[in-house]
Amino acid sequence: MSSAAPRFTRRGGIRTAAAAALAVPLAAGAAGAHAATARAVPAQQPGRPGGGGRSRTLRVMSFNLRYASATPPHSWPERRPVTRALLQRERPHLIGTQEGLYAQLKDIAADLGRSRYDWIGTGRAGGSRDEFMAVFYDVRRLLPLAYDHFWLSDQPALIGSTTWGNTVIRMVTWVRFRDLVTDRELFHLNTHLDHQNQHSRARSADLITDRLGELDAALPRLVTGDFNVPAHANPVYDTLLSDGKLTDTWDAAESRSTLYGTFHGYEPLVPDGDRIDWILASPGVRTRRAEILTYARDGQYPSDHLPVQALVEL
Repeated sequence: MSSAAPRFTRRGGIRTAAAAALAVPLAAGAAGAHAATARAVPAQQPGRPGGGGRSRTLRVMSFNLRYASATPPHSWPERRPVTRALLQRERPHLIGTQEGLYAQLKDIAADLGRSRYDWIGTGRAGGSRDEFMAVFYDVRRLLPLAYDHFWLSDQPALIGSTTWGNTVIRMVTWVRFRDLVTDRELFHLNTHLDHQNQHSRARSADLITDRLGELDAALPRLVTGDFNVPAHANPVYDTLLSDGKLTDTWDAAESRSTLYGTFHGYEPLVPDGDRIDWILASPGVRTRRAEILTYARDGQYPSDHLPVQALVEL
């Protein structure tokens, strides 16, 4: 960052900078590496995969993909078939992904089926460069109305900016959708907070909270991400829930799967371990079920993180 770049010392300053980018729908055309194609397809989505009918339940997933390494073990060629099988089994309507690289995301799009899914995203360093916070969505269920990206820094509109001590670029991709079953609109924000710097994580939570405050309060909000801190054990979690006026779908769920730590690093799973991957929602969202997905095949997991999923009603 140039020494002349402005810095904000209060959250009010962040709010002013944050509001500008969010206020411009579809402004991401210059920064987006993938332009979503809006296709209104009659929704015929079941409550669970394989069923029938037009359920109002929305299946939302947060999935740190682990970037596409070519080096065994756990290379992307080894993991891609398992990832494909997992996603085709679950068929989420909405997936907030983290760490995906451009070629990797194109592989996932092909595996999901381009007639069924589309995606929105840009690289952290702009264009196709670096990792994406890509959002995949089922075109039969969701229609994007607006989207954009902002960077987790004092200059959120500046592509690739880092000003809070983190050495890795961090960002948010957001989309405003129309649910084709309920005809309601919703906001989805997807992010990946820093893995080393608590100050950066705290400032990022403040910025995301301020950005949430600029949204239409009448519309439901979903926030997915790898937050790199345990739920219930870090101020970042408290900020997003209290100041961001969000609920943790895991805690709010009417039923839930067995709890495992969501980062496993290809080691044995840890029962009752730390949840660092979350799906948060505005209070009016009803969570029918929350799940930590432990799918693996022949000992190979899709990623070094377990995907988390919530079945919600808006």
